[in-house]
Amino acid sequence: MPKEKTFKKITLREILFQIVLHALVFVFYAYDGKTRTFDFEAYRISSFFNYAIAGLMISYILIPTFFYKKKYIIFGANLILVIVIVILTEEFFLEKVFFPNTDRSNSFPGVFYMLADILPIITILSGFKFTWDAIVKQRQVEKLTSHIQESELQFLKSQINPHFLFNNLNNLYSYAIESSPKTPVIILELSSVLRYMLYECKARYVSIIKEIEHLKNFTQLNELQIEERGVINFSSENINSQYEIAPLILVVFIENAFKHSQSAQSENIEIAIKISMENNQLHFHCRNNFMPFNKPDNLTHGIGLKNVKKRLDLLYPGAHELRISDSDNIYDIQLNLKLNKIAE
Repeated sequence: MPKEKTFKKITLREILFQIVLHALVFVFYAYDGKTRTFDFEAYRISSFFNYAIAGLMISYILIPTFFYKKKYIIFGANLILVIVIVILTEEFFLEKVFFPNTDRSNSFPGVFYMLADILPIITILSGFKFTWDAIVKQRQVEKLTSHIQESELQFLKSQINPHFLFNNLNNLYSYAIESSPKTPVIILELSSVLRYMLYECKARYVSIIKEIEHLKNFTQLNELQIEERGVINFSSENINSQYEIAPLILVVFIENAFKHSQSAQSENIEIAIKISMENNQLHFHCRNNFMPFNKPDNLTHGIGLKNVKKRLDLLYPGAHELRISDSDNIYDIQLNLKLNKIAE
């Protein structure tokens, strides 16, 4: 079993971050509030260097080795040991070297006094490591979330193609058995729709113009199957070609409208589809009737609707409003969608 790595690769950006941080903290440390001057004497520099070494040890040894692995007792014990070493170095080495034979080098001011002098600096130097790691971790989480969402979107999108294909192949088979003259037209329409679904909508977003053209072809394909059993209205107006939309979202609602109407009744089918735009707002309205005594199960909770709701949540969080109503033998869907302009 490979040994777990304790130390992660330190990037140049992190090194620069630490250099800038130490420089700023040193300027703060060297400032004398009483005289309002900066003390850059050798003792002050050496003392800060002592604190900096301790901060680096805590940041790059104790924190990743013990704290992040939840070994808090060992981390605390080693932290105390590092602070004791800093105090001993300060009192019994640095002051002996820079202030020999003076009261300062021959007396010990006390533990609490030393801690009050040392801990703020070390806390700042080592505490910023938490900040840096938190930033890196957040970026990793965002990147992972993006990958997960992309995978989920591809999966949700792939669920649409087989569902649509199987339905239309079954209908095409029925027309072929009957040697219907509409069979070549259906094949042509089906080919156009499949070409779009397979080749033109691989991207996360497509032109709103192309998507609406696909919806028209899809509607015409299904309209051929209804024949004289009802009325189908499809309209689009004020469509701005500068905007884009996630593909294969609106088609789910249209597909459900045909499926529910055809499965629930054999005549007097009414389906109305209207798409319009106002600035960057897309307004989609799909309305169909059904017979109450033959109402399909789970009309508002089908797999296709769950799929499209999930995609809307992933792609348009806070930028869409979906209203679905089922009353008076009418199934009504209204979707308001805030679109983005096509990137130039």
